Amino acid sequence: MKNLSARRTLTGVVLLLGLCSLETQAQQKAPTFTRQDTLRGTITPERAWWDLTYYHLDIRVNPADSSIHGKNTIRYKVQEPYQIMQIDLQPPMRMERVMQNGKQLNVRQEGNAYFVQLVDAQQKGAQNEVEVYYGGKPQVSENPPWSGGITWKRDERGKPFIASSNQGDGASLWWPCKDHMYDEPDSMLISVAVPKELTNVSNGRLRGIDNNPNGTRTFHWAVTNPINNYGVNINIGDYVQFGEKYQGEKGVLDCDYWVIRDNLEKAKEQFKEVPRTLQAFEHWFGPYPFYEDSYKLVEAPYLGMEHQSSVTYGNGYQNGYRGRDLSGTGWGLKFDFIIIHESAHEWFANNITYKDVADMWVHEGFTAYSESLFLDYHYGTQAGNEYTIGKRASIKNDRPLIGHYNVNHAGSGDMYNKGANMLHTLRQIVNDDEKFRGILRGLNRDFYHQTVTTQQIENYLSKHTGRDLSRFFDQYLRDIRIPELEYRVEKKKLTYRWANAVEGFDMPVKVYLNGVETWLEPTTNWKEIKKIKAGTKLTIDPNFYVQDGKGA
Repeated sequence: MKNLSARRTLTGVVLLLGLCSLETQAQQKAPTFTRQDTLRGTITPERAWWDLTYYHLDIRVNPADSSIHGKNTIRYKVQEPYQIMQIDLQPPMRMERVMQNGKQLNVRQEGNAYFVQLVDAQQKGAQNEVEVYYGGKPQVSENPPWSGGITWKRDERGKPFIASSNQGDGASLWWPCKDHMYDEPDSMLISVAVPKELTNVSNGRLRGIDNNPNGTRTFHWAVTNPINNYGVNINIGDYVQFGEKYQGEKGVLDCDYWVIRDNLEKAKEQFKEVPRTLQAFEHWFGPYPFYEDSYKLVEAPYLGMEHQSSVTYGNGYQNGYRGRDLSGTGWGLKFDFIIIHESAHEWFANNITYKDVADMWVHEGFTAYSESLFLDYHYGTQAGNEYTIGKRASIKNDRPLIGHYNVNHAGSGDMYNKGANMLHTLRQIVNDDEKFRGILRGLNRDFYHQTVTTQQIENYLSKHTGRDLSRFFDQYLRDIRIPELEYRVEKKKLTYRWANAVEGFDMPVKVYLNGVETWLEPTTNWKEIKKIKAGTKLTIDPNFYVQDGKGA
């Protein structure tokens, strides 16, 4: 069972972006939150008392009218006696009835939350289950995967091509669940009935296919590992399948690829990227976390997402991000962005999962940096460095990377590229790539299949780097300023300090004095080095995400 207690050069654009102050940050209008935000984002009393252990999502999907009907069987362990259970389902989906032990239960709806009044006494330690019957026409995603819902499209032959994507907006857009990230089922069965000429691909392994008398087929997919709710997916289309065996760190990993029929040959060529991806990430992060459930890459009618053991792909069988290099360096065209980025989420998002969406940087910062680590592994460290530095041009520094807790509020979209540059800076501080690699692998080992808080990750990194990183994280996660190294050389003396920084910011930095590598330990107070040659030129190592405050 899971452990519930643990579970974008330094000049130009960057210089301009770093001129924000804390006063400016404070003047930003705070978001307004509603009761529904609280019900979604909080571990309410009606959630806290029961530990989710298993889901059986059993549904039929009708492309003719864009509807979903069925039930979800929810098994749970009673942590403390309580008689009201919160289950989430968003309109226009409707909860029809809830059953336990043959009894229909009273249900009170408050927006997206349904409060189920249990009749039988819920005794501590008991293993119980409820059956939730529901149906309707779920929200259609207007801009998948950034807006949640179901995508209903057709392939070039006119056949239905359907998929779910719901990170942020919630899995409860299309199925009833405990829609909070802190708790995951230990296993899950996903049974999806579709018209007989179509195939459904979901998470885990295909356990069986039933031929139904009503002209449908039901596909049963079994997940044997803990799975986060937004990682659960359906993918429905005229799929064909091919695959391979990957010899990985934990043995043979089954890799299965499901693509629309007319794209088979293109996929056979493009998906050669997968073994290279797994090779790089097992090196940096440790074994793929879901050997038991296999690795799948599934074509979808949108760009793609990190659904656990069922990574969705819609990048047009081309390198880059829809054919573009996001870094502007050329390195971004050396790989297929969606395969690399979404697969890395198997480690950071699906293996290590945030408890609260406010800490989404844990998913996206590490995963955005994985793109550089892929390049590092296959093309060398300089390639990875240049790629990371190139992506700084897109950083806005508009608001902190950490959002508001307990109200389902994520931080700035900078969590991707600023998060990656923060981690790249941390790697420079460690100054030992094998040690840094060990820390990344250790994170995936020590938080294996768990949901976590940012504080756990911060504490782990401080402990294993051997350095108190609290101010480092306050600066890069909770502040919007880029730290500025102020310095001047006069009278054979170098004076320097950190400015544009949180109080007590004490990050070491590598500089070059007339080309000679030197490490400085600046704080927010002035320090000095004597006996410096007049006219000495100081250059900051560009791998540090900081500003050059020369002559300040």
